[in-house]
Amino acid sequence: MSAITEITEKPIGVHFDHAACLLCGTDNPWSLGLTFESDSAGGVSTTVEADARLQGYAGMLHGGVSAALLDAAMTHCLFHRGVRAVTADLRVRYVKSVPIRQGVTLKAWVTEEMPPLYRLKAQILLEGIVLVWAKATFCKLSANGTLDMACS
Repeated sequence: MSAITEITEKPIGVHFDHAACLLCGTDNPWSLGLTFESDSAGGVSTTVEADARLQGYAGMLHGGVSAALLDAAMTHCLFHRGVRAVTADLRVRYVKSVPIRQGVTLKAWVTEEMPPLYRLKAQILLEGIVLVWAKATFCKLSANGTLDMACS
């Protein structure tokens, strides 16, 4: 693992142009309104309680929604470091079903930094038990919003 990259683009916590995001957007009426807090280790976390609109099988959160939540947590982990990036590769492992109408915790952290690439991990937990986990590679966007050439 490499050292933490110096933040040069935006201050910590700035969410760039995500106002219309389905998961965290402030200007999207269908947004889940997720907000993340950073921890002392440089990761982020939040608590979310899904309602029946987001279920797949009865009483269970839809697997695609679980993947989207993990992706959002990892994206915000980078946002909190001042890095604007997009998902290049995502692997999700479903360990146990995620219940609806029950608060679960989302956590994400950086495992490796090799700008313009960043590797992260994330988890959905219920009372400390991992229900779903993911690992992903993100590619940093350039100042004009295009992919860094090193990502292709």
